[in-house]
Amino acid sequence: MRRISALILLVFLLACDNDNERRNPFLQEINFRFDLNLNLPLYSPLTNPGNAVYVNSQGVGTRGVFVMNTGFDIFRAFEASCPNHAPNSCSTMTIEGQNAICSCENFEYSLFTGQQLDRPDDGSRYYDMLEYRATLSGGSVVISN
Repeated sequence: MRRISALILLVFLLACDNDNERRNPFLQEINFRFDLNLNLPLYSPLTNPGNAVYVNSQGVGTRGVFVMNTGFDIFRAFEASCPNHAPNSCSTMTIEGQNAICSCENFEYSLFTGQQLDRPDDGSRYYDMLEYRATLSGGSVVISN
């Protein structure tokens, strides 16, 4: 019986996920919810696949959120603060086409996937964009964390 208990304990310990290894130390994950009404002119570009908008409303993300229509009514939302350093005066990224650019180091990220496109091969740890939940609900896209 002792062996079975030890085996079960071992299985539970090995099944635990250490989220600290993947967690971005530069960005805090804050709780929020924001509805983007696609009928408003500010968000109407999201009615077409391949378009992205920057949402800079108080309490939405750390430095705002980029929302991208990836097609087939699928939306992706990413933190607008560069994921590879602490938020500062140059860390709010900008949209250039279908990518986000960090003006601090000129790092480039895909708004389709959130992945860094020009990751240096210098042995350092680099992070992809922090993604938020984006759900189409009627004529609105609900962004939340």
